[in-house]
Amino acid sequence: MKHLVPITILCLSSITAFGQGQTLTGQVLDAAGRPLAGATVVEKGTNNGTGTGGDGRFTLRARSQAPTLVVSSIGFATQEVKADGGSVSVRLTEASTSLGGVQVVGSRNQTRTVTDTPSPVDIIDIREVTAKTGQLDVNQLLQFVAPSFNSNRQTGADGADHVDPASLRGLGPDQTLVLVNGKRWHQSALVNLFGSRGRGNTGTDLNTIPAASIERIEILRDGASAQYGSDAIAGVINIVLKTSVKEVTANVNYGAYDARYRFDDQDFDGGNFNANLNYGVAVGEEGFVNATLDYNKRQHTQRANVPAPDGIQRREYGDPEVSNTSVYLNSKLPLSAKVYAYVFGGLNLRDGDAYAYTRFPTITNDDGDDIPNPRNNPTLYPNGFDPIITSNIVDGHGTAGVRGTFGGWDVDLSNGFGSNRFEYGVRNTLNATLGAASPTAFDAGGFQLRQNVANLSASRNYKTVAQGLNLAFGAEYRREWYTLFAGEEGSYRKYPGALNERSAGSQGFPGFQPDNEVDAHRDNIGVYADAELDVTKSLLLAGAVRFENYSDFGSALTGKLATRVKLSETFSLRGTVSSGFRAPSLAQINFNSIITNVVGGMPVNILIDRNDGPVSRALGIPALKQERSQSVSLGFTGRAGSVLSFTVDGYYIQVKDRIVLTGTFAAKDDTLVLQPILVPLGVGEAQFFANAITTDTWGLDAVLANTVSLGAGRLATTLAANLNRLVVVGAAKTTPLLAGKEDTFFGIRERAFVKASAPPYKVNLTFDYSLGRFGALLRFVQFGPVQLYDYDENLNAYYARLTTDLALSYALTNQLRLSVGSSNLFDVYPKFFNPQLTETGGAWDPVQMGSNGRFYFAKLQARF
Repeated sequence: MKHLVPITILCLSSITAFGQGQTLTGQVLDAAGRPLAGATVVEKGTNNGTGTGGDGRFTLRARSQAPTLVVSSIGFATQEVKADGGSVSVRLTEASTSLGGVQVVGSRNQTRTVTDTPSPVDIIDIREVTAKTGQLDVNQLLQFVAPSFNSNRQTGADGADHVDPASLRGLGPDQTLVLVNGKRWHQSALVNLFGSRGRGNTGTDLNTIPAASIERIEILRDGASAQYGSDAIAGVINIVLKTSVKEVTANVNYGAYDARYRFDDQDFDGGNFNANLNYGVAVGEEGFVNATLDYNKRQHTQRANVPAPDGIQRREYGDPEVSNTSVYLNSKLPLSAKVYAYVFGGLNLRDGDAYAYTRFPTITNDDGDDIPNPRNNPTLYPNGFDPIITSNIVDGHGTAGVRGTFGGWDVDLSNGFGSNRFEYGVRNTLNATLGAASPTAFDAGGFQLRQNVANLSASRNYKTVAQGLNLAFGAEYRREWYTLFAGEEGSYRKYPGALNERSAGSQGFPGFQPDNEVDAHRDNIGVYADAELDVTKSLLLAGAVRFENYSDFGSALTGKLATRVKLSETFSLRGTVSSGFRAPSLAQINFNSIITNVVGGMPVNILIDRNDGPVSRALGIPALKQERSQSVSLGFTGRAGSVLSFTVDGYYIQVKDRIVLTGTFAAKDDTLVLQPILVPLGVGEAQFFANAITTDTWGLDAVLANTVSLGAGRLATTLAANLNRLVVVGAAKTTPLLAGKEDTFFGIRERAFVKASAPPYKVNLTFDYSLGRFGALLRFVQFGPVQLYDYDENLNAYYARLTTDLALSYALTNQLRLSVGSSNLFDVYPKFFNPQLTETGGAWDPVQMGSNGRFYFAKLQARF
């Protein structure tokens, strides 16, 4: 890290050394002569590029004497232009509906651009973002550039340490649908049980897709179940893979945190290394094959040595160690002038090591005396031990299809198969009932989710109906499988003998038992139709309807209406109203296990019962059914003059019958029902999944963007904000046997975790300056306050925090760019709390801003 300062000075002092290429100015227009904001202009064969402002104009200092500009914009055909003079005018034509068609999420009209959709859509250029920021994985990239997106790393949360939960607009991780190239992607097999985010939810693991393979990410911030099916209550994230050809891009990145609150004198930790390579080849006239290879290794952070008057729960507290190896492919293979085949997908292999709670050599009993810890064996661990929960995750997905125009209809037939397999291990541990003979490492079992989706869709645009009518319809068949498999015997068994009264299984994470094993599947069929009518050049009306039937719980019918009114060339109103649903995941229906939680410093074995298990049946818990939603969005978009563009969208989302993981019910508190069931299982408490609550969410998204010339350079300024307020309406739905126990069923702590999916506001202010070969990015992110409750139900109020990021970059050559910088430059941490009582046993619960402090990074990027 000590070398970052001289590298930065070198970059700054070299500003005057860039070549003497000419300064180019120009404007990008559509076929009708209207300015195109946000178009990308890149000097061919270099890493030199820029974007157009609200008036479609751009300024670019060329690095060659006779530059060729590559101009592109979503929904338009890419164009190459020779820049013979100092001023360039480019008029882009709409992409054809055959091989060159580009579709923006939220509309099946291929002529619809992101600027005139009736729903708010963010387009994030991953090449631009990764070149100038310190974040390396998709979740963290989006966390700091998209205010309505929230994700944070967990610690001490079992599986959630290895798969970061993420969400839109403060709803659950499983209430956002993820597409890749417009096709439904599979979810993770993990259901989150602990931590401060996504408890009881499943979700898609975005970090299995390397950022190096991604061209752009489209975020539809609106309910879209009627268009895309289950899960799209909060919105849709569409990841578009790279299509570039005749170009090699390679990146080497490294960063580390300023080490604080460690038990040693190490200066830096959490080292994060990433290397990737991307290359594409042309196939035929408009086809391609593009491949990416990516490797990422992230080391542990350590933040356990904190002020703790009552002592600490964990000697190891921080981010897990994770390694990811990925290979991804995207291809388009022309079969004729109007028909092509496509294949895309990839494989991700992940290994993780996460800290579990410390088993100290002694514990304090109810009389206040220190006694030997029955979960330890002093022969094996005289000073106690710190278990490590390991993961081996294999995630893969492949989609193949044929698309073309037939009789004026754009027809797409595809099939995609995805799988996520999660295997647990535990090391540096023991089975206390085996005494000193216990192994110190165990295979603890795991689970797998597989999904196959067959899809047929057709759309057609009638340009002579009013100002344009687009019709689309389609059908989808989906089959899902969920498997839960047991670990080795020693990871779960209570062995007979003198130590039989001790806790069974591997400490830190008891393995899954044969009784937990599940092999379940279900089928789903859906049909949809939607239409978009440009009544006039100023008025757009759109509607969609979808019917789905699931083999395990029944049917759902959803609809959506949307409109956009263009009051002038620079100002439009837009709005939507929709109904939506989310089917309970197979993991929520079938997951069951005996887990260990630490409450107030004392380990407790807890049964998580499956939806049709003995505890659930005894208490009258009904079978899980779909969550239902109603949402409304109203906003406006426009630009002021030639330099400022803006979008503002308000929203309301009501979700009924939300599925939650309940609080824990103790056997000692219910001698008639729970005690006879739980005591023979060797557990003291139980919890389960249920359709229990209704939530109302109000919010506002605002994005203002400004691009101006500043001196000889260009300054782009973006202010983006999300305001969000979620309310749990009324008391939780219980059963007659649990009447009067609503505070246990879903109490104040569980309500706070639901609300903590997003802070009440997040504001991002970014200044991006470029001057020839030099670039600088300064970003401020204001995270709103978060309120959680500890195990004694004391309020833990995390105050609002402002983080600052700074990055400097310099093009060493036309093909090489070096970037250095710091995220959280001023080393800001959340407020401290009692580590004996927090959810994850440290001084902080995992909150959106993170708890690792200042991060330094350097990146070397090559493009040939």
